[in-house]
Amino acid sequence: MFDTQKFLKEMGRRMYAQRKQLGLTQEQVAELADISPQLLSNAENGTQVIGSDKLYRISLALGVSADYLLSGELSGKDIQILENKLQNLSPEKRLAIQQITDIIMGLDT
Repeated sequence: MFDTQKFLKEMGRRMYAQRKQLGLTQEQVAELADISPQLLSNAENGTQVIGSDKLYRISLALGVSADYLLSGELSGKDIQILENKLQNLSPEKRLAIQQITDIIMGLDT
């Protein structure tokens, strides 16, 4: 059986984490997404179902796909966003990211 409350909490956690990673406030994301800060707060807390149009605008404001917010899985768009970020890094920082990724994936042995 589908657990709606668990789904909303997980989606909200992903919104919150992405917003924090970007260093944005709820008010800033709400303004970018043209929604109320209260709606974003409720979505992040997993206490309100939001419509697809608002979810899409939130995803744009957070720089991720709506698929990622819904499922936690990266889509082609998300991978492209990551690739673009990596291309803008210095060679030293790209190497550091590669080393960190290898450690996380257990490839550092």
